[in-house]
Amino acid sequence: MIRRPPLLVAGLAALLASCAGPTNTRPFAPLAPAPGAGAPLAPATGTGLSPQTFVVGQTTPRAWWEQFGCGDLNRLVTAALTANNDLGAADAALRSAGALAGVAGAGLGPAIDAGYTAQRARTAASLSAPVTDGNQLLYSLHTAQATVSYPLDLFGGLHARYRSAQAGARAARYRLLAARQTVAGNVVLAAITRAQLADQIAATRTMIASAREVLELTRRRRDLGAAGDADVAAQEAALGALEAGLPALERGEAHQHAVLSVLLGLTPGSALPPLPESSCLALPSHMPVAYSADVVRYRPDVMAAAAAVEGAAADARAALAARFPSITLSATGGGTAQQFGEMFQSANLFWSVIGGITAPVFHSGALRRQQQAAQASLDQAQAQYRGVVLQAFADVSDALHGVHDDALALAATQRTLAAAERSHQFIRRQQELGATGTLAVLADQTTLEQARIQFIAAKAARLVDSVALYQANGAAPDE
Repeated sequence: MIRRPPLLVAGLAALLASCAGPTNTRPFAPLAPAPGAGAPLAPATGTGLSPQTFVVGQTTPRAWWEQFGCGDLNRLVTAALTANNDLGAADAALRSAGALAGVAGAGLGPAIDAGYTAQRARTAASLSAPVTDGNQLLYSLHTAQATVSYPLDLFGGLHARYRSAQAGARAARYRLLAARQTVAGNVVLAAITRAQLADQIAATRTMIASAREVLELTRRRRDLGAAGDADVAAQEAALGALEAGLPALERGEAHQHAVLSVLLGLTPGSALPPLPESSCLALPSHMPVAYSADVVRYRPDVMAAAAAVEGAAADARAALAARFPSITLSATGGGTAQQFGEMFQSANLFWSVIGGITAPVFHSGALRRQQQAAQASLDQAQAQYRGVVLQAFADVSDALHGVHDDALALAATQRTLAAAERSHQFIRRQQELGATGTLAVLADQTTLEQARIQFIAAKAARLVDSVALYQANGAAPDE
C-alpha cells in the first residue's frame, strides 16, 4: 500500500507522455524533385551582358545583393539594413520573445523570497499580548523570513510552456531574418526599377525631341505643298502620345524615390545616397538553384512556420498536463523578536515545511476544451507549415521559369535594338550622301529609341527575376 502513490504518479506521467505526441514536432513534408532539375539553362549570351547559368545545388549567399557587382547598390542595402523601421520592430520583437522564454525557463527552478516587517502595536488589557510579559500592552515586533518554493513538474506542463516560449523566440528570430531579406530585396527591386524608369525617361525625351522636329519639318513641307494637313495631324497625334506617356514615367520614378526613402528610414523628399544606374548593375554570372531540402532548411519563412508548429505542439502538451495534479514544495524560515538584534537568537527562530498537491476535479469541461483548442491550433500550424513549404517550392519554380523566359526575351530585344542601331547608322550615312532627308532620320530615331526602351524593360525584368530566385532559394547562414 505504501508504494501505490508513487506507482500511480509514474503511471500518470507515462500516460501523459504517450498522449502528448511525438517529441519531433516538425511535420513531415514530402520533398519534391530539386527545383530546376532538368530545366534548360538560360545563358544571357547575345544580350551584351555577362553570361548567366544555373548551378543546381548551390545555396544563396547571405549578402546575395553583392552578386550584382554595384558598389552604390551595396551601400544602399547596408544603409537600409541599419536604419529600416520594420527591422527595428522585428529586432525588438525578438528581444521580447527571448526575454519571455527566459521567464518561462525560470519557472522551472526554485523561487526564493525574503521579507522583513516591523510592527508597533498596542493591545487591549483584556487580550493577551504576543510578548513575554503579559502586562506589556505597547510593544514592537521585528520579523525577518525567507521562503523557498519549488514546483515538481512531474507531468511536464512547465517544461512544455518553456519549450513553447523557446519556439516563439526561434520563430521571432526567423521572422527577423525574413524581414532582413525582404528589406534587402525591396531595396534592390526599387533601385532596379528606378534605374529602368530613368533610362526610359531619357529615351522618351529623346523620342519627344525627335517627334517635335519631325512635326516642324512636316509643317514646313505642308507649307511648301509637299505634305497635307493629314500628315501634320498624324504627327501631332504621335507627339501627343509620347508626351502623354512621360508624366507616368516621371511619377513612377518619384514613387521609387519615396519607396527607397521609407526603406532607409527617411522622410520622402530627403536626400538619398547615390542611387545605382543601370550601367552599374550586372547580371550575376552564376545563379544558385537550391535543392528542395535546402529550401526547407534555409527559407526563414519556412523555419518560422516550423517553429510555430513546435510551439503549438508544446502548448498542446501543456494543455494536457493541466488536467493532472500539480505538486509544490515550500519552506519558510525566519525569526521574530521585540528587538531587531534578537530576531535570530535560537529561541526566536521559526520554520515550516509544506508540501501541497492540487488536482483538478471538476471545471465544467474547461480543461478538456482547452486541450481540444490546443490540438486544433497544432493542426492549424501543421497545415500552415505545409502550405508555406509548397509556396516556397512554387516561388523557386516561378523564379526559374522567369529567369529562363526573360533571358529569351532579353536576347530578342537586344537583337531588335542592334538591328535598329544598324538601320539608324545606314540612314545617317544616306543623309550624309544626300540620298535621304532629315525627316527620315528623325523618324528612324524614334524607332531606335522605342527598341531601346524595350531592351531596358527586358533587362530590368531579368534583374528582377534574378532577385526573385535569390530570395526564393533562401540564404544559407553565415559560417
